[in-house]
Amino acid sequence: MPVVQVAPGAPAFERKILRPEDALRWAASAPRPLVFTNGVFDLLHRGHVTYLARARALGASLLVALNDDASARRLGKGPGRPVNGLADRLALVAALEPVDAVTWFDEDTPGRLIEACRPEVLVKGGDWPVARIVGAAGVLARGGAVHAIPFEHQRSTTALLARAAVLATGEARRSAPRGSGRARKARAAQSRAPREAQARKTSSAGNRGAARRSRRRAPRK
Repeated sequence: MPVVQVAPGAPAFERKILRPEDALRWAASAPRPLVFTNGVFDLLHRGHVTYLARARALGASLLVALNDDASARRLGKGPGRPVNGLADRLALVAALEPVDAVTWFDEDTPGRLIEACRPEVLVKGGDWPVARIVGAAGVLARGGAVHAIPFEHQRSTTALLARAAVLATGEARRSAPRGSGRARKARAAQSRAPREAQARKTSSAGNRGAARRSRRRAPRK
C-alpha cells in the first residue's frame, strides 16, 4: 500500500489524496451530504470526468475510492490492466475540480469503507440496478440515496486501448523494414518479370517483321 507523502511545494491537489484511515477522519467532518463513489479510473477520459461532475452535484462533498492495483487486476479487465498504477491514478483523480478527496481500498469491493464513511449519497457509474450496488442497503437503511449514473459520451478505457493497439499496429507495419538480401532480390525479380516478358515479346515481334521485309526485298533468281 503506498504511503501518501506531499512534498514541499507540491501541487495543492495532492493534499486531496488520503490514506484510507485518514479518509475516515476527513469524512467525519466533511460537508454533508457526503457523496461516495468508487472505481478503477485507469485512463481518464471525458466519460469519467463528466460522471464525477454529475456525482458531485448530488451533495456537498465528493469522496472517490479507487481499487488498488491488485484489486483492479482481480476485476479481470484484461492483461496489463490497470495501465496506470495506483499512485498515478490517485493523482489524476485528485486533480479534478469536482473531487474533494480520493482514497483507495485493497479488497474486492469498497463495502467496509462505505460503511465506515457513512455517506448520505452513494453513486455508481453505468446501468447498475440499485440492489446490486455494493453498500446500497446500508445507505438506504440510514435514509440516504443511491444513484446509478449512466456514462455519457460513449467513452471507455477498454475502447481507448483497443484503438491505440490498432494505431500502433498500423504504424509498425508502415515503419517495418521491407527485408533484405534474398527477400529484396525476390521482390525485385517479381517486379522485373512482367517488363522483361513484354520486352521479349516486343523484340520477337520486331525480329519477325524484319525477316519478312528482308524476304520481300531479296531479288528473285
